[in-house]
Amino acid sequence: MSSKELRSTTVVRPRQMSVYFVAVVAAIGGLLFGYDTGVISGALLFLKGSFALNDTTQEIAVSVVLAGAIVGALGAGRVNDALGRKITLLLLAVIFTIGAILTAVAPNLLFFTACRILVGVGIGAAASVVPVYISEMSPPHLRGTLVTFNQLAITVGIAISYWVDLAFAHAGMGWPPMFATAAIPGVILFLGMLASPETPRWLASKGRWNDAKRVLEQMKGLDPENELIDIRSSLLLEQRRGGMRELFQPGLRTALMVGVGLAIFQQLVGINTVIYYAPIIFQKAGFASANNAILATSVVGVVNVFSTVVATFLLDKLGRRTLLLTGTGIIIVALVALGIVFASGSNQTSTLTLITLMVYIFAFAISMGPIFWLMSAEIFPTRLRAAGSSICSFSNWVANFLVSLTFLSLIHLLGSSFTFGLYAFMGLLALVFCWKFVPETNGRTLEQIEQYWNKKQKMA
Repeated sequence: MSSKELRSTTVVRPRQMSVYFVAVVAAIGGLLFGYDTGVISGALLFLKGSFALNDTTQEIAVSVVLAGAIVGALGAGRVNDALGRKITLLLLAVIFTIGAILTAVAPNLLFFTACRILVGVGIGAAASVVPVYISEMSPPHLRGTLVTFNQLAITVGIAISYWVDLAFAHAGMGWPPMFATAAIPGVILFLGMLASPETPRWLASKGRWNDAKRVLEQMKGLDPENELIDIRSSLLLEQRRGGMRELFQPGLRTALMVGVGLAIFQQLVGINTVIYYAPIIFQKAGFASANNAILATSVVGVVNVFSTVVATFLLDKLGRRTLLLTGTGIIIVALVALGIVFASGSNQTSTLTLITLMVYIFAFAISMGPIFWLMSAEIFPTRLRAAGSSICSFSNWVANFLVSLTFLSLIHLLGSSFTFGLYAFMGLLALVFCWKFVPETNGRTLEQIEQYWNKKQKMA
């Protein structure tokens, strides 16, 4: 074997591994997203006593972080485009770390609320910035798997928060250390991003072609020249268009509708009522003690992680659309079953509730969970990707906020059975929407996806 051939065979694997490295580092932002949203679930049982919370103030304590997330999601696109993906993620790491420490020392509900809003800003921004970063660092054949690292990290973060809640509950230490623990991954994210590069697409969009080429040589294991040609062609095409306004023109308007629709329906099936209020749901189902309710919640968290791992292997094999339709159908069945369980008043309600929620979480984690975040990073052109993802994320957080803010009120007004039945009806609407409007993006390059919307525009 010649020296030239030897060099070609020894370069590819390290480059490919480096792609996995930066994806895992960036996905720590997803882990923080999951931890900081999930930790309230067990902590709420102790916050009720510390701050004398009723149903309304419990809903506020849960949903206030989502108000911050709405702000973060709305501003993430501009910051991400102006400063770059790397600098934005470094700033988010600082926000997560400081927010965790301040929340843990909150002396009253007002201070607690302010700190959770700050953390929420980081969560909302990370929700769109992390998938964009990973997507722009990934070759087409690995993009689905690597972007799904973010969803996996979110579910791991949620599961860790449940088990941390359980550990501190058993230790009798209450809610402060539950929140403070989030500072650890915050520091890890900061250090990891210091060692990670900026994305070649963002560098090229700023005219830094040599830097973009260097990153491509280091990270992707692909032909840098061909990659740069594709990026250059895409950027030149986008420069001839109307910028942000293009998202609302025929063609890409459909892409925006698909992204926003998936964002809203992901929340309307009630996923975060389970994530945030699972211990309360389990207490209503017959788990008497706080520790047992948190333990049952922790089991659901493990199922969530396992199911997301399964999804990482299925997304690029079965395709986004197939999993989306199948998973949404199972979600509907699980929600109907959950409503029936609560309506029946069976002496096995606690066990049946746990089983039904495990099925529900499994279905969500292989479908609407990862596919929304993946497609929100796939369906927009490069220059509009951060802005488009930010709009989708903003819509997702608004829906999340409204669902979380009303859950306990709906339970009080309609009862558990009809509340879950309402979420099942939302799932049916989601199934119809996905069947009619959501295309298959599996196996397509980002440029090919853009061409798909261009054809839609010409047909409009």
